[in-house]
Formats: sequence, C-alpha cells, structure tokens
Amino acid sequence: MANPSANSRASARVVPLRKGTTLEMIRLACPDASQSALISESFGLPVLDSDGIRELHEKLIVETASALDEGLGERAMQIHLQRIVGAFVGSAYGAGQFYSRAVTEARDATAKAACEERDEDVGGPVGFDGAAQRKREFAADMALQAHALRMAAEGTVAAYEHVIGEKWKPFERAVENPGRTVDRKAAELQMSALG
Repeated sequence: MANPSANSRASARVVPLRKGTTLEMIRLACPDASQSALISESFGLPVLDSDGIRELHEKLIVETASALDEGLGERAMQIHLQRIVGAFVGSAYGAGQFYSRAVTEARDATAKAACEERDEDVGGPVGFDGAAQRKREFAADMALQAHALRMAAEGTVAAYEHVIGEKWKPFERAVENPGRTVDRKAAELQMSALG
C-alpha cells in the first residue's frame, strides 16, 4: 500500500519565487570604502565619508520608525520598513550594475586607445580629453555613486535589524503564471489561427 504522505508531497505545487536583491549582491557590485578611497585619490575626486553615510541612514530609519511607532502595529512596521529597506537595496544594486558596465566600457576604450594601429581612437586636440579618459572619469564618478548608495543601504539594513529585531531579508514574491507570459499566449493564439 502506498504511503499517503508521499502522495501529498508529490502532488504539492512548487511555486517559483522571484528572488529579491540581497546585501551580499550589493557588496559584490559596489566598491567598498578602501576601493572608493583609492578611486577618489586616483581621479582627484572627493573622499566620501562612508561611515557617516551609513550612520546617517541608520539613524534616519530608526527615527522614522520611532515617529511611526504609535501609529503602526508591529507587523505593519515590519512591512513598511521592509519596503523602505528594499528600495535602498535595489537602488544600490542598480548603481552597482551601472558602475560595472561603465568600468567595462572604460576598459574597452582604454585597450582600443593603446592600440597604435587604430586611427579613430587617437586622442583629441591638445587640452581636450580623449574618449578613453572621459570613460574612465565617468566610471570613477559611478564608483563613488555606487559606493555612497551601498553605504546608505547598509545603514538601512542595520536599522531594520535594530528596530524589528531580526535580520532583513528581501521580499520574495511568487511568480504569477510561471512560464506563461502574455507574449507567449499571444504567439500561441496567433500560430493556432495560422493553422
């Protein structure tokens, strides 16, 4: 005779989850404090107060939660802060991805400029930066932005843990109709109409 619990497990539906952005993903995509300081020094940019940015954002979220404490229940506070922290984390991750693309473009342009066989990548007139230099400077600017947003996100994550009492985790939403997009449904209908 078959085990009834085995049948119920086999028929259970697995719901795929839309994965959220984690703090670890940000740390991989965005420069840390030492890399940010090195970039600032190399490009003559301002050195960011990493700890100050982190602490300010942590304080901001803690004070916001304190102001809302009487108006929100425990679960409502958790949901509200989950969304706020998720927005900071998502913003930092987007900046980190943009920074990575800017670095790739700067590397490509620098490699092309180093090739003496290419006429189109010759530097501009005296007193003007070449395209490769502009791309390197743009990547450096994006590095500082990504780092600043990383520190803001780290501060909000720390504040979440302080206020809620548990580590922040990204919200993972169930994927609606996995594998069945509107485009796929439309394509099937169109193909069936064609015969």
